Amino acid sequence: MSADAPAPTVWLTLQAHDARELIDWLVATLGFEETAVYEDDGTVAHAQLSWPEGGGVMLSDYKPGADWSRQPGTAGAYVVTDHVDELYQRAKTAGARIVCELADQEYGNREFTVTDPEGNLWSFGYYRGEPRKS
Repeated sequence: MSADAPAPTVWLTLQAHDARELIDWLVATLGFEETAVYEDDGTVAHAQLSWPEGGGVMLSDYKPGADWSRQPGTAGAYVVTDHVDELYQRAKTAGARIVCELADQEYGNREFTVTDPEGNLWSFGYYRGEPRKS
């Protein structure tokens, strides 16, 4: 992320049956950085993982019935990276389950998709979205 880019203001949020395991997997397998983890009675109440190229994800252990409760394993995320080939090799070497192999897309992206231990889908590619309208 360039120094003059605005700080991220949209964050993916997840809940997990085992947030600590998911945090460790996202860090070791995909390269997220563990920025903060707050626990309450042995469960992860809130965690922030930063993506080295900007943005990140917030997550916690699943709490059925809570106001912000969401079923684990049902999310999908697209993450922009300038290092898609290297990240693909990292994920493959770490034993990640590849759902869509690394491939060039007809719209100009190069991407791949993996699933995490909770069942969430993670797609990685170069595509940064369409330019904002002025």
